[in-house]
Formats: sequence, C-alpha cells, structure tokens
Amino acid sequence: MTVEVNNETTTRIDEQEFIHLAEFVMSAMHLHPATELSLLFVDETAMTDLHVRWMDEPGPTDVLSFPMDELRPGSEDDPAEEGLLGDIVICPSVAARQAKESGHSAVEEMLLLTTHGILHLLGFDHAEEEERRVMFDLQRRLLLTFLAGRGRQN
Repeated sequence: MTVEVNNETTTRIDEQEFIHLAEFVMSAMHLHPATELSLLFVDETAMTDLHVRWMDEPGPTDVLSFPMDELRPGSEDDPAEEGLLGDIVICPSVAARQAKESGHSAVEEMLLLTTHGILHLLGFDHAEEEERRVMFDLQRRLLLTFLAGRGRQN
C-alpha cells in the first residue's frame, strides 16, 4: 500500500504514524496491497476554501474525503481490487480545538479523522442513525486496535 503524506501547515506531524495508521486500516478493510491514498494537512484558509467549494458550507471543517476509484472493502478471501482510494484533507487547528473539547490529544483527534476519512472513501456514511452506528463502531474499533498495537492509550 502506498500512503503519501503532505503537511502544508506549521503543525508538526509524525508522518510515519499516519502512514502506519492508514496502512493498518486499509489492511483491516482488505484492500489490495497496491492501493494508494493521499493525506494532506492544511491550514484553516485552505480548508475553508475546500469546504465552500466542495460542500457549499462556510468556514473550515476538520476533515474532507475525496474518493477516486470508489473502492469498497474486500474480505480475506476476496480482497478489494487495486486502485486509488482517494485523498483525505485534515485541518490540524480545527482538530486541536475538537480534541480539547473531547478531552484527548490533537494527534489522537487527527488519527481519528484519518480513520474516519478512510471509511468515507470506502463508502461508509453517517447520515442515517444505523449508518452512523455502524461507521462509528467500526471507526472506534479500528483506531483503538491500532493505538493498542502502538502502545498508546486513548
């Protein structure tokens, strides 16, 4: 799996940690080993521009996902086909505010947003209550399993 990380902010980002998380989630979702993903960290001005342009909503948001090949999760016996999963854009300053409100670190919030973004790229949504339950349960399980394996506590 190929994960490209670009940080266009002044926030320090441990690129390897985000690469390891993305690879973990993509592997857990049984994506093809040649699947590609891009993570981009941007400031509030850039995120506001993207949020207005693509979602027609004002102000910055925490994360946006832009699917490419509309890949879907595979299974152990039938992995997903090879392709470009898409792009995830994260705004660290918005994530830091949300983290403070939620009582955890900004890094943990950005890891959560990365997991959330990957699930969106795989077709998960949270518009309806049942969709929300399924997506958020999976998101939580994936992130907690990753963090436990990395020796972090949440």
